[in-house]
Amino acid sequence: MEIKQLQSFVAVVDNGNFTKAAEKTFTSQPTISTHIRALEEELGEKLITRDTKHIEITNKGRELYECATHILELQSNLIRRWHEENHNTIHLGASSVTSAYILPQILASYSQLHPEVSFTITQGDSEAVADGLESGLFDIGFLGLDCSGEKLECEEFFRDETVIITPNNNKFRELQQMDPIPYDRLLKEPIIFREKGSGTQLEADNLLEQMGYTPEELNVSARINDQETIKNLVEAGVGITFIPKIATRNRESHGRSLVFRLPKGLSARHFYLAMNRNAIKGEAVKSFIKFVKQFEKQDR
Repeated sequence: MEIKQLQSFVAVVDNGNFTKAAEKTFTSQPTISTHIRALEEELGEKLITRDTKHIEITNKGRELYECATHILELQSNLIRRWHEENHNTIHLGASSVTSAYILPQILASYSQLHPEVSFTITQGDSEAVADGLESGLFDIGFLGLDCSGEKLECEEFFRDETVIITPNNNKFRELQQMDPIPYDRLLKEPIIFREKGSGTQLEADNLLEQMGYTPEELNVSARINDQETIKNLVEAGVGITFIPKIATRNRESHGRSLVFRLPKGLSARHFYLAMNRNAIKGEAVKSFIKFVKQFEKQDR
């Protein structure tokens, strides 16, 4: 089974006929037919049936297509990584919290030592970052959940805590002065949540469960995939939210919102450095991983 044969097969499936597949792969139609026939002979299975007007992909053909597209994607990513490694480019996938509040410190320090290295950074929720690592889209991931498994390895590199922020008004200032904090009253307020798949939201769900609350008991006013928008809505009085404490730094110090710490022992928040176990790591990537693991966090 050769890469060119798989390319021909995928092109036929994608384009629906042999003529267009030949055009897309810049080869001849007889060559495409030869590649398909060779695959069928090697595998001992009929992959494509055709008449003068139509082609039909068999069930075995569909299975091969899924496998072939993955193989070709891995090949493409490998070539891209080797090409860009020569230009010292590292592809990072980062959750919204890590990209906004943690990575800037790391990249600023690393770039002073290695100005020749550049980065491309794609932001998404933690699950999207994990998916990108599995598919080879990213060299390294920074996310808010532990995605360790057969394909990925995760290592904690940053520790924070989850807090609740509220509008800065008389009602919440009174609640903040109470000891203990009346969480039962606080959690009756409209709550703005992150999107499902966000590490922040998964952490909030876990905290609420530990505190004895079910989703049905809460007044969820909105779900939004942008942390800064949520903070602006809280300031405007739309509701309260759960958020990593590192994301509250400027808002709290300038009196733009109030911060309520959660019961001791419940609020620890961990952020992870993630990699694909099977990915080939170039020297630039290895150097950056080592730096992140040794990076001393600044005072939060």
